[in-house]
Amino acid sequence: MDDVNRGFSSWLRSPGHKTWLAQEGNRLLAFARASKMPQGFGNLDEQGRLPADAIAETMNTARMTHSFAMAHINGIPGYAGLVDHGVAALAGPLRDAEHGGWFARPLEHCADTGKAAYLHAFVALAASSAVAAQRPGAKALLEQAIQVITQRFWSEEEGAMRESFDRDWSNEEAYRGANSNMHSTEAFLALADVTGDARWLDRALRIVERVIHQHAAGNHHQVIEHFTPQWQPVPEYNVDKPDDGFRPYGTTPGHAFEWARLVLHLEAARQRVKLETPSWLVEDARLLFENACRFGWDVDGAPGIVYTLDWQNRPVVRHRLHWTHAEAAAASAALLQRTGEQQYETWYRTFWEFNETLFIDREHGSWRHELNPQNQPSADIWPGKPDLYHAYQATLLPVLPLAQSLATALLYLP
Repeated sequence: MDDVNRGFSSWLRSPGHKTWLAQEGNRLLAFARASKMPQGFGNLDEQGRLPADAIAETMNTARMTHSFAMAHINGIPGYAGLVDHGVAALAGPLRDAEHGGWFARPLEHCADTGKAAYLHAFVALAASSAVAAQRPGAKALLEQAIQVITQRFWSEEEGAMRESFDRDWSNEEAYRGANSNMHSTEAFLALADVTGDARWLDRALRIVERVIHQHAAGNHHQVIEHFTPQWQPVPEYNVDKPDDGFRPYGTTPGHAFEWARLVLHLEAARQRVKLETPSWLVEDARLLFENACRFGWDVDGAPGIVYTLDWQNRPVVRHRLHWTHAEAAAASAALLQRTGEQQYETWYRTFWEFNETLFIDREHGSWRHELNPQNQPSADIWPGKPDLYHAYQATLLPVLPLAQSLATALLYLP
């Protein structure tokens, strides 16, 4: 990865860029501290305030706990107590003490008490990072998360995660989703690191084989998001609700970027522990990234990556979401590390220039979470500024090795 040998200078090796990333990460962390509330972490508004009717949510609590754990591991004082608060919330009011697993909100605030794989993947990720940070209660939380994932969600027959159940684990949803399996892949990489159990890397590979190497590769490396329980694509899913925040119609370029990075982490993680590693992983990552750029970036007369595309790769929801652009920067950094090719340096700089110009909010803090098709701030899909996870990770990934999950990689920085 020497710049001279590559024939071009890289921001990944620039002391100035590393300083900028660290400063931006610290700015994001400072903003997110205000999300703490008695039962976990809530969703901040555009000004960084908790609304009067804010409710702690499991997704945000898990993501905040994961992020604050990484800050603590990285040697930034003031976040240990926030990690402990998140662990206590996930072990207490957000957990179903009767049936096991986790609610989306504390039970008294839950209209839907179902159990979703997506949320459980984030609980496992948060617990893994808290264990890496050596925080009290983290190991017990991790054991609970592993037990639920293993007994309820993981399908050995399918080599993938089941989607959701009723509170008592009855009435399984007749649906399989790429999104929940993507974040399960992320969680499994972390579980492999903190437990030393390589079975999690095998499970992650089986998910990637199905969702990416079978279905996405068969669709010109555009990620298919929605499936039947038999893993047959459902192309018209949510055609009447195309801007859904979690299950939008069509394909989602942001997820292609996210998958590309995770595929490279999986490749490096398996190589690191000398497991058989398919040669197609890097090629799939390349093509996912290439098509997300080709069909998602600057395709409607304005710069930025559109939220969704139809099956002819035409923009459907043209809003630009901050998490998509954070993942694009992270994926380009991962491919640059893996290949040393200048095209990924160019994309990396392009995405960060866009993020700094339009998403990063120097006046009110954090990042604007959404822009409309004219690149003006909007709140049609994601109001407020609830998310730390995507942007904060984008400031860490460029300086970390691919072979480990983020929290573990931070532990072993020189």
